[in-house]
Amino acid sequence: MTPRPSSSGPDPEETATKKAAAKETTTGKKATAKKAAAKKTVAKKAVAKKAVAKKAAAEKTVGKKSVAKKSVAEKASGSRAPGRKASGKKAVPAAVRPVETPASPALDAADRERLLAGTHHDPHTVLGAHPVPGGVAFRVFRPYALAVSVLTGELRTELRDDGDGFFSGLLPLGEVPAYRLLVTYEETVQEAEDPYRFLPTLGDLDLHLIGEGRHEQLWQALGAHPTVHEGVAGTRFTVWAPNARGVRVAGGFNFWDGTGHPMRSLGATGVWELFLPGIGAGELYKFEITRPDGSRTFRADPLARRTEVPPATSSVVHASDYTWGDAQWLARRAEAPAHEAPMSVYEVHLPSWRPGLTYRELAEQLPAYVGDLGFTHVELMPVAEHPFGGSWGYQVTGFYAPTARLGDPDDFKYLVDRLHQAGIGVLMDWVPAHFPRDDWALAEFDGRPLYEHSDPLRAAHPDWGTLEFDFGRREVRNFLVANAVYWCEEFHIDGLRVDAVASMLYLDYSREPGQWTPNEHGGRENLDAVAFLQEMNATVYRRVPGVVTVAEESTAWDGVTRATHHKGPSGFGGLGFGLKWNMGWMHDSLQYMSHEPVHRKYHHGEMTFSMVYAYSENYVLPISHDEVVHGKRSLVSKMPGDWWQQRANLRAYLGFMWAHPGKQLLFMGQEFAQGAEWSEAHGPDWWLLDPEYGAAADHLGVRDLVRDLNAAYRATPALWRCDTHPSGFAWVVGDAAEDNVLAFLRLDADGAPLLAVSNFAPVVRHDYRLGVPDDVPAWHEALNTDAARYGGGGVTNPDPVKPEALGWHGRPASIRLTLPPLATVWLRPA
Repeated sequence: MTPRPSSSGPDPEETATKKAAAKETTTGKKATAKKAAAKKTVAKKAVAKKAVAKKAAAEKTVGKKSVAKKSVAEKASGSRAPGRKASGKKAVPAAVRPVETPASPALDAADRERLLAGTHHDPHTVLGAHPVPGGVAFRVFRPYALAVSVLTGELRTELRDDGDGFFSGLLPLGEVPAYRLLVTYEETVQEAEDPYRFLPTLGDLDLHLIGEGRHEQLWQALGAHPTVHEGVAGTRFTVWAPNARGVRVAGGFNFWDGTGHPMRSLGATGVWELFLPGIGAGELYKFEITRPDGSRTFRADPLARRTEVPPATSSVVHASDYTWGDAQWLARRAEAPAHEAPMSVYEVHLPSWRPGLTYRELAEQLPAYVGDLGFTHVELMPVAEHPFGGSWGYQVTGFYAPTARLGDPDDFKYLVDRLHQAGIGVLMDWVPAHFPRDDWALAEFDGRPLYEHSDPLRAAHPDWGTLEFDFGRREVRNFLVANAVYWCEEFHIDGLRVDAVASMLYLDYSREPGQWTPNEHGGRENLDAVAFLQEMNATVYRRVPGVVTVAEESTAWDGVTRATHHKGPSGFGGLGFGLKWNMGWMHDSLQYMSHEPVHRKYHHGEMTFSMVYAYSENYVLPISHDEVVHGKRSLVSKMPGDWWQQRANLRAYLGFMWAHPGKQLLFMGQEFAQGAEWSEAHGPDWWLLDPEYGAAADHLGVRDLVRDLNAAYRATPALWRCDTHPSGFAWVVGDAAEDNVLAFLRLDADGAPLLAVSNFAPVVRHDYRLGVPDDVPAWHEALNTDAARYGGGGVTNPDPVKPEALGWHGRPASIRLTLPPLATVWLRPA
């Protein structure tokens, strides 16, 4: 999808191919191996003098005294008192040791071949130090090394060169000692720990949970983790690749040649593991996987918590040291469920909101801007790493890594923290439906379909050229469920808006007959996806109190926001989401507003139909990025009429939207009536607000309205307390199609009302009579979208309006209002 990066040093695929061609031994051809060994011998003779000098320098580096020391073998043959080790401790007397025939320490041909070919499942059983007849065998695999010595205490023993980077030696020891390696290369000498002397870093519980697909904190088990293991600092690398014949770690630390760093398979789980001492945060890496057909591929870590900046594709070892400051926010987050609390959401595409800003720079500007406008939440378009910026983040390759375009993971935490400290919740778009086909990412990760479905008809997404996840595979479900938990627990995200739910739920989504196979009951429902969504929601709500999950689901699927254990008429339990985007309301209402006012009476039902099903789910009213791109025009540009009428229509629509049952979501730029469509290349047209611009007042007026709508909304429980219950809404008049008027009451839990009246005709309606309750002595105008300060005509009701004892619209009393043209008016009890 995107070009391979050059910023990580040599291309890993190309480097490995060249090196493998130069050194790989063909099965059964011993002559090739001998030829390679002979070449290496010649090369060593050519640098013999240099090696002697380097050896002396190395001895000085590791703290050896200038007096030359004898080898272990020399000391064992009589240079010290019998029965004493070099350290002065007692050794097992030779007289009581069993007589054994010393074993050859060298690797056999089969193990050598598998290690060179990258197909060894358990390198730790043959490399490192192992008790054998006659002592302890040391075997080291260090390609391109000229010499390797074992350092044990004060002793140093040079190992025999067995060719092809293999070194071995047999030391007459009774047990495996603590040791290090001294490795001589042509230009340097390094003292290092031997990675193959360590026990596995994953315990039985981790492996059991991974095997069961129930590891809810999978990111703590898989991936790259700086840690201290058996007293040694390094990084644990783990990856799930059950179809691989072998896996090796390649990175900047080994010049992108993983030959010398093969991983071990941890049994039937399909997990491969290797602890590399001395490797820390900031190192670049990938996994070099030998596929079932013997070919090799370099893959980014599916659970990498940090990545390179695209188009570079390497994973980065990450260790967080961030200290959070949002404890107060988290403590009160769970006080009320989202559907019973105010929620007014500002949708943001972070890279283009203010182009060029980093996470930390955004943290200085975004909370202040959103807080000033009174939104309760921001919703971030996908922040997980993605290769192509034009996808807006909806084609993810790094599901566990915030995009590196704007900073590192701790920088992203800082942004979330600052939003919380400003009293603003953070929702983020989450994309578990599909992933791109990039050959360095998840597609056929270990040589066979793994994260995607094995059936090509089920794997290929028909609309986006991507691959759909195999929701029926427990490890894949675990990968995704844990990912949802990860963002909430590690980054304190307050909610996940789940993208493209409809494409997951239906087997025939965008597919023609013959392109899909019915489920076991003969239906079109994707039962695996249903089970996954139920598990995800149940797990997130159980583990992270106060969060909310939101479904972007565009069909009439039954029970999207119903509890998972409550079955509906279809026989399915609910999907368990907290909220659902009301795509029907969005489509119908925008369609109505696009008509010229003279024609709106023929489309009146487009504004009233949403109340037929308003309480079937817990809804969000979304005016999202999808509605202002790709030829759909910006929100104000959808409105008919001249510039004044367009703005008036927009203001009236926003007033209607904020009063309608459901939570609100508005995409950036629409809050100040941007005329152009959104583009991720340059973001909102902030210049429209520049006082030097002649029409700035027109745009500032709309933004002032949004600020006042949010303030009145948050201060009026009638607009949100009973959002999801019919008791919170009552029509006053819903059939005044000839007048283009809509009027309804919103009520809080105690019955306190707010009266919302919208006049979508371009004429003033004087003394317009509306039925009202008779227990309110007077009404005052709380908000009028035609106010002059918003750019309107200033037609208002400045004085309290008292009811008359004249029944109207089926109510015992009525009031007479002046309705401004193309405007919405809110009234509250005086």
